[in-house]
This record gives sequence, structure tokens and C-alpha cells, in this order.
Amino acid sequence: MPSELSHWIGRSESQTDVLRAQPAQFMQATLGREPDLKTGDALPPLWHWLYFLSAEPAGGLGRDGHPRKGGFLPPVPLPRRMWAGGRFTFGVPLRLGEHVRKTSTIKQVVEKQGRSGKLCFVTVLHEIRQGEELALSEEHDIVYRDDPNPNAPAPTAAMAPANAAFSTEIVPDPVLLFRYSALTFNGHRIHYDAVYATNVEGYEGLVFHGPLTATLLIDHASRMRGMPPRSFSFRGTSPIAGTLPFRIEGRNDADTTLLWARRHDGVQGMEAKATF
Repeated sequence: MPSELSHWIGRSESQTDVLRAQPAQFMQATLGREPDLKTGDALPPLWHWLYFLSAEPAGGLGRDGHPRKGGFLPPVPLPRRMWAGGRFTFGVPLRLGEHVRKTSTIKQVVEKQGRSGKLCFVTVLHEIRQGEELALSEEHDIVYRDDPNPNAPAPTAAMAPANAAFSTEIVPDPVLLFRYSALTFNGHRIHYDAVYATNVEGYEGLVFHGPLTATLLIDHASRMRGMPPRSFSFRGTSPIAGTLPFRIEGRNDADTTLLWARRHDGVQGMEAKATF
């Protein structure tokens, strides 16, 4: 691992925020629900991504709409980045109206050579405290990669499991993608700039947010069980891009719910597990 990247391991930063009700209500509306969450209510799992937002001035953005690398995150010399996965442990419920603090620490930087080119994985540990109590621990995996090589062999995609006990259709509406990007202040152009997404980063169309897919998976599991999970993990396996519908699917097994996103072509876009 290059020394200039290893120096970032252990780097830490903290932010504070107030869990205002309005972003949560706007998220409800984005998902087609009645916006009725209010101060004192528990924040649904993974909706913490609506908070602790930061705004980089326009001059500090890279070609993809993200802030240029080299601040808190290491300056990985690869142009493309994606949210690869995450692991969560839930403590006390986050409640709307509360003051919270998030501490983020660079935990790991690993370079690899994949079939499609160079890869670099950065893992960040986020811990959110409500008062003195730990409400959420999140390990966030970010993957950086080369621009697509038109001569590289097509990756072998894993098919989604065929034994789903429940299945719900999701339609990737560009307005839905825009509203979630706005709620999370995510400037990544792959979610709203179709020309950039297809011509520069090589996707089939606008890319459905990985965090939003994970949110839909954990939301469905929580509704099926009638309670939030104690832990949750997810991993993106193939991009979900374009406007064709995909499906949120899964099955229950004792105190565990196995989940996945099935693309229109049967390919697994994401896998996840919730423990109750």
C-alpha cells in the first residue's frame, strides 16, 4: 500500500447535528408515504444518512460531483467511486429532535487488482451518540476504481436467489433519484446526469443509489418483522441502472432475514442480512 494512503488510517473527525423532523418527513414523501413523523418519534433505520451533511463549495468538487479527495478521505488516484457496502449495529433508538454527535475514523485502506482494473477499498467507521449513549455503529465501505475499459471482459454477474418468500417491485423514477440525492446532498452525477453516467462511467443509465437500495431492504425487513433489527449488513454486487423495475426480495430464517435486490435481468444487485 502506498505510504501516502496508509497515512490516512486512523484519521478522525466529528460532527454534531439535530435530528430535525423535516428531513424525515421529506424522506417519507419521497418514498410515497404520508409525512407524519414528528419530534420524539424514532428515526427509521438508515435514515441517519439524511443528517450530518456537509457542503463543499462548487470550486472544490471533482468531475463526478463529489468533493475532491484528499480532505478527510484519502486522495486515492482512481477516478470512479461507489458505495460498496456497510455493516451496522443499532443501540438506543435515534429520536427526532435530539442532539447527536457522529465520530468518523478511517479504519482501513486496501488496494487490489480486479478483473476490470485497479481497485481501492476504504473503510470508514462512523459512531453516532445520542447524549452519552451509542445509538449506531456503522462500517462504511467505499470502492474506488479505474474508468471502464471497453476492451475488458464483461464481469460475471451473480444471479439473485430463486427462493424469495416476499417480493416488492421498485420503479427507478428519475424524480425519486433526484429527491434522494437532494435529501442527502449527494452531488454524484451518476444519479442525475444520464450522459455522464453512460458516456463517462459506462453505466446503462442513471444509477439507483446503493444507500437507497439498502434503506429499502432494511425497511422491508423491519415492516415484515414489526420491529427494527439489532444489526444489518449489505453489499453491492452489481449496479442497478436504467429505468426498468427491479425487486426487493428476501426470506425469514429464525431471527435472521436474508435480503437481496433482483434486477430486471435476474442479476443480484445487492445482498443484505438483518438480525432481529
